[in-house]
Amino acid sequence: MPSTDHNAPGIDSGAPMVSLERVSFTYEGEKRPAVRDLSLSIPRGDLLGIIGPSGSGKTTLASILSGAVPHHFAGEFRGVCRVDGLDTCQVPLTDVSRRVGSVLQDIDAQMVAANVEDELLFGVENFGVAHDEIPDRVREALATCGILDLAHRDIATLSGGQKQKVAIAAILALRAPVMVLDEPTAALDPVSSRAVFDTLRELVTRQDMTVIVIEQKIALLSEYCDHLAVMDDGGVALHGTPREVLAHGDELRRIGVDSPRVTRVSNQFVARGLIGAPEVCLTVGEAEDLVSRVVGRAAADRPRPVAPFRAAQGPGTLRAAFEAVLSLEHVSFTYPGNTASLVDVSLDVRPGELVCVIGQNGAGKTTATKLMNGLLKPSSGRVCITGLDTALTRTSEIARHVSTLFQDPDRQICKGSVVEEVAFSLELLGVPRDEALRRAADTVDHFSLPASAAPFSLGRGQRQIVALASVVVTNPQVLILDEPTSGLDYRECMVVMDAVSAARQQGCAVVMVCHDMEVVSDFATRLVVMADGRVIADGDVADVFADERVMRAASVRPPEIARLARRLSERVSPAYGRAREVADVVLVTEGLVA
Repeated sequence: MPSTDHNAPGIDSGAPMVSLERVSFTYEGEKRPAVRDLSLSIPRGDLLGIIGPSGSGKTTLASILSGAVPHHFAGEFRGVCRVDGLDTCQVPLTDVSRRVGSVLQDIDAQMVAANVEDELLFGVENFGVAHDEIPDRVREALATCGILDLAHRDIATLSGGQKQKVAIAAILALRAPVMVLDEPTAALDPVSSRAVFDTLRELVTRQDMTVIVIEQKIALLSEYCDHLAVMDDGGVALHGTPREVLAHGDELRRIGVDSPRVTRVSNQFVARGLIGAPEVCLTVGEAEDLVSRVVGRAAADRPRPVAPFRAAQGPGTLRAAFEAVLSLEHVSFTYPGNTASLVDVSLDVRPGELVCVIGQNGAGKTTATKLMNGLLKPSSGRVCITGLDTALTRTSEIARHVSTLFQDPDRQICKGSVVEEVAFSLELLGVPRDEALRRAADTVDHFSLPASAAPFSLGRGQRQIVALASVVVTNPQVLILDEPTSGLDYRECMVVMDAVSAARQQGCAVVMVCHDMEVVSDFATRLVVMADGRVIADGDVADVFADERVMRAASVRPPEIARLARRLSERVSPAYGRAREVADVVLVTEGLVA
């Protein structure tokens, strides 16, 4: 388990590596400051996680720490930001860059070279690293991020997650004493996400680096970080150790920040009177120990076996009741250059199902979605949408039955206002403009979006919701979603998934590629696991998550409650075996101690 010892060697609380003193910044042309009166002290050798709802000022804070504010972005800056003793406003941006390495939220905007090795070379050569050091630095950075095999690949051929790893490796090669990362694992699979945080933890522990990570994955932050800072309305609302911050569950919910599932378990135990004194769990192991203590003697006094708990399942009867509206029959696909991406994939999806497709980066998930909506044609095999063979049907005809939300919402936004953007999807299908605008206005209102605002003036989370609104407004028979919750805050994630669930309940067949295993556990009715271009598992969510062999092969880490349920079923009672939600764990525990 990663250390969270806040008195670790190398941390000198009297000499902060980074300090902000009453910093405020208002972008040019804006009336409200993006950050206001913000003070924060970050000691040398600290791993600080920053979390908060969209619009709370997190990305602006990252820009301030990197010197992009005020050197690159125009606006009114007040206060003082010091990094390694330098006032970032008083020195050239190049001097700040030698001390602060940044990984941006928009990875494509950060890439400057055509292939991976050149991307890393660009930074170290421009910073004057000695030539005899460069090969070792590049090799070490690639190896640390697990992408040595990508060294000679063109960046344009990489998946979003692979690009994320390249960007992190490029910063690691520079060896700046401070690293600022904005949503570094948003596009990564669970195992790769942990590998990134393992790397960051090692940099802090062994090289005394100071690392600031902006993330929405609160469970990762709470397990790895020395401290957490919660931002709200441009300021820091909470700052302390993960245990100190997560003890404020009610305030976090008010702000719009999620808590780890295991923390919810301990909070619910307090609320339901199962434990007296408050106790904050940060890991599955801590939650397992807590439940074991609570059940303790009660479980030991029950010599008779307890029937396993049966969690509520999705509408499995739909598989027998309806014909498939989407079918892949022994589909293979090979990209130019003889690079196979999909090999002999077969699956079907029926109305009302929400099939989640999971697996490591590069497993072929996004390629599969492009085959499902007709953007790619299979090299062999057959893809059918509502009975139409995609190889024989025009993409415009397929679009009448299937809508797709792509991984990057900005790639499908093209209109000047939100309502026009949503209406455009209907107009493409031949709906008269007046009717399209009326239906679009209703949908925009449902999502609480600003109808007249320009989409690109909105934050990334709201742009994602605009893109979602533009696909659900068409009432498709099949809805394909590629990482729809990536980078969203908790509230935005729930808005998206509530809309997806509503579409499913109305009979839409949903296929969702997703790296957030908590979202998968909460909403999926069926789980498909891919690895190396093949489907290696297809079935009930709880059963697939419980298959350790499949999880390892796909580089997937099951969600916290699934891991907790498995441990508790082995150590405490089989009644926990199929628990999928916090409420399931609480219900079983209450039954055992009654």
